[in-house]
Amino acid sequence: MSKRIVITGGAGFIGSNVADLFVSAGWEVAVVDDLSSGKRENVPAAARLYPCDVRSSAAAEAIVAEKPDVLAHLAAQIDVRRSMADPRYDADVNLGGLLNVMQAAVKSGSVRHALFASSGGAMYGETERIPTPEDEPPHPVSHYGAAKTASEIYLGVYRAGHGITSTALRFGNVYGPRQDPHGEAGVVAIFAGRLLEGRPCTIFGDGAQTRDYVFVGDVARANLLAAERSFDGPLNIGTGVETDVNRLHAVLAAAAGRREAPSYAPARPGEQRRSCIDPSAARRALGWQPEVGIEEGLRRTLEWFRGRAAS
Repeated sequence: MSKRIVITGGAGFIGSNVADLFVSAGWEVAVVDDLSSGKRENVPAAARLYPCDVRSSAAAEAIVAEKPDVLAHLAAQIDVRRSMADPRYDADVNLGGLLNVMQAAVKSGSVRHALFASSGGAMYGETERIPTPEDEPPHPVSHYGAAKTASEIYLGVYRAGHGITSTALRFGNVYGPRQDPHGEAGVVAIFAGRLLEGRPCTIFGDGAQTRDYVFVGDVARANLLAAERSFDGPLNIGTGVETDVNRLHAVLAAAAGRREAPSYAPARPGEQRRSCIDPSAARRALGWQPEVGIEEGLRRTLEWFRGRAAS
């Protein structure tokens, strides 16, 4: 008997990589995506696509019709700066969208487990505990981070009221093939594009700010393991390794064969200085650990951008 999953945001950068892996693992996959940033060509041929907004009745009807065992909610407004400029829009998409699809999950009567794309960096905020474990209290400093925190609380209500368990996958800074320049890890895509075009890169601040960069293939594998094991609770999905922006640029520049030094601009207001999450709970719960190191992951990402530019 086949296992069925609906993936919201499944035409996007992370979601399409997740969809590919579920298809290859033998799951029946349906994708809900309004294609505002996702691309139709990213959706695996074996998956059914419902091109609609996660806030819409059409999205809810798709979930009810598909009767999935698992709902993976990856659709989101991911721009932290937009969340600060327009918090109501951020909440409408990120909280309104979640509630719409979870109400549909209840109505379907089939969903036993949900996967949720949460955020390690944005939820924890500035913290002295580096790498940060899951029991660190959330201190979000952006509306985006606040919405992710609230979403996990809402999932607890669906657990208590409807028996739908959930894994909140608190991603580090995800990067890799199909990435676009938006979102926190978008710096990888921006640098890759500029280096391949022979244009200079700009680093905001002194470049010593750190993030936990995790390869998208490793993130997709965490989603599959969490679905198969129905792990109930939050899990950090990162490397536990801090990489600063100066090193990120140096590795990408070397891979691209460029020698130009980056230029520097004033730091952006409100940017976290350090962000790195402890993935050891995911290893214990899922047997998951990152397999792609930063140098190999950046090389693969640059090759994907090079191939796309050539085509």
